[in-house]
Amino acid sequence: MVHASLRALGPVAGGADGVLDALIETLGANGTLLMALGADPDEPFVASETPVDIEDMGVLAAVFRTRPGVHVSDHAAARYAAYGPLRKSLIDHAPLHHYHGPGSVLQRLTDHGGDILRLGADIDTVTVTHWAEYVADIPDKRHVRVRYVRGDIGEQWIDSLDDTNGIKDWPQGDYFSQILLDFLAAGHAARGPVGACQAELFSAPTFVDFAVRWMEKHLA
Repeated sequence: MVHASLRALGPVAGGADGVLDALIETLGANGTLLMALGADPDEPFVASETPVDIEDMGVLAAVFRTRPGVHVSDHAAARYAAYGPLRKSLIDHAPLHHYHGPGSVLQRLTDHGGDILRLGADIDTVTVTHWAEYVADIPDKRHVRVRYVRGDIGEQWIDSLDDTNGIKDWPQGDYFSQILLDFLAAGHAARGPVGACQAELFSAPTFVDFAVRWMEKHLA
């Protein structure tokens, strides 16, 4: 799973497609590339057509969505795209409600032993942290019910843990960012320069285990 900022990465031959070509070549025929897409909230949701909210998800995700061979999931609250042999089994038929919880794309990524690559992305963008929120044994997690508009059926309400403001308040601020900072400080990621940015590569299962322990210590 990749989280990237092309601005932080700097000039690359071929731009976004050049980055994607390099990632797919590196993964090889047996590898699958996964990205979170989201959707522009100002437009009725159509899985294959609604643009990516570039300000939120970045240019790379927007370009990835339209590449040949990329499979896009049909979920108004949690749209993903994948390329490779696991593209459909990773992202299809995710639960409508609690879409980051049991049976979710994020659980499947973790269960497959997937890796996460950060290429200059914002510090609060490790999406698999949401799966850890479901796993963590914490009382009174905050839930929300959010209205979406689909192009086919119109209004749709979806229930989940609060993935905007967090499952609990943390007095120090944004626990998403702090979990990653503490994880990196503990030396759990391979780190190095890629282009103009610092990149990190780490195991999704290792990160989820760390995030669960962190939440149970600081949020319970």
